[in-house]
Amino acid sequence: MKKRILVVDDSATIRTLQGFILESAGFEVKTASNGIEALEKIYREDFDLIVADINMPKMDGLKLIKTLRKEDNYKDLPIIIVTTEEEEEDRERGLAAGANVYLVKPTDPERLVMNVKMLLD
Repeated sequence: MKKRILVVDDSATIRTLQGFILESAGFEVKTASNGIEALEKIYREDFDLIVADINMPKMDGLKLIKTLRKEDNYKDLPIIIVTTEEEEEDRERGLAAGANVYLVKPTDPERLVMNVKMLLD
């Protein structure tokens, strides 16, 4: 059975691109445009991994991660941040919130897939 990934980004272009990359690597992909929509999908469906941006309307990626990490069901769910925020303090905040991996856009597709596979193995 394919591993299921939720891609969360307010940019439709990024969601489509990351979805294509991950589907091409053999994963099933669903998408959400912000943290609120992501939580709704996560609570309804099972996902093996989340790929999330930080800067989004309604609920940003850091708040999404912190919300998930407070819940027993999701405290170990692998989460990758993919964002334009490239300062060291941004990276530290993302990892402190509970992300497993922090990648900066534009992200090399092979690096994204490598990190997903690493977290799912």
